[in-house]
Amino acid sequence: MNFANLFSSMMNSDTTKDEKSNWIKCPKCLALMYYKEVDSKHSVCPKCNHHFRINAKKREEVLCDEGSFVEHDATLAPIDPLKFIDKKSYKKRIDEAKAKTGKTSSVVSGACTINGVDAELVIFDFSFMGGSLGSVEGEKIVRSINRAIEKKCGFIIISASGGARMQESTFSLLQMSKTSAALNRLHLEGLPFISILTDPTMGGVSASFAMLGDIIMAEPGALIGFAGQRVIKQTVGVDLPEGFQRSEFLLEHGLIDMIVDRNDMKETVSALLKLFLEDNPRIKNA
Repeated sequence: MNFANLFSSMMNSDTTKDEKSNWIKCPKCLALMYYKEVDSKHSVCPKCNHHFRINAKKREEVLCDEGSFVEHDATLAPIDPLKFIDKKSYKKRIDEAKAKTGKTSSVVSGACTINGVDAELVIFDFSFMGGSLGSVEGEKIVRSINRAIEKKCGFIIISASGGARMQESTFSLLQMSKTSAALNRLHLEGLPFISILTDPTMGGVSASFAMLGDIIMAEPGALIGFAGQRVIKQTVGVDLPEGFQRSEFLLEHGLIDMIVDRNDMKETVSALLKLFLEDNPRIKNA
């Protein structure tokens, strides 16, 4: 056994990176499991139901009918309009993210079917610059919404993001209003938007389209909020409730509609899409 790889697996909660070590340690219940046991449940711990973070490709496999996903706008890539530099240049960070993930942005968008129901789907990939929202990501979301309107089908976003991308400043912040306006057009057409919140959904993403769904669902234990707990505590000057930014707390206080296990997500989403679309007179008369 390669103990270096085993230790690396124990320390990393993202199951997509550690399959070669053969073993995974759950960060919640600390159970040590063979990775195929976890992988067979879509990266959900069979002992305590902890939902590991997964990449966009695995999200697609969980939700879409096999072979149905057709990606759009794959060549759209960010530029550096502000020539932004912090510890390194924005251009270098983009290049590093591309090399790490093989993607050009933190969003994958495309058409698919979910148990035979047509849908337009946007998936955030946290491994690309923390799933941050920039101008390209906003443009991909709007284009996907426009395709949903043209096709008279449902629209879904799976969010996993740290928020708006600081290296684009106002350009990234404008994507919050841009995507929200496009979602309003979708609403006026009577078409459903299902927002799926995963760990983590933070910052400008949670402050805009992620909370505008006709149905807002979240995975168990997902971190959801705007600012971090430490920042909020320093601002308000009081102790905060335990787990107040987790999906269970948000459900209890009416901020989301349901918590859905990853292994039940496909059936739940397809049932909701059928419910919204089958009795929609605008679609029947189109």
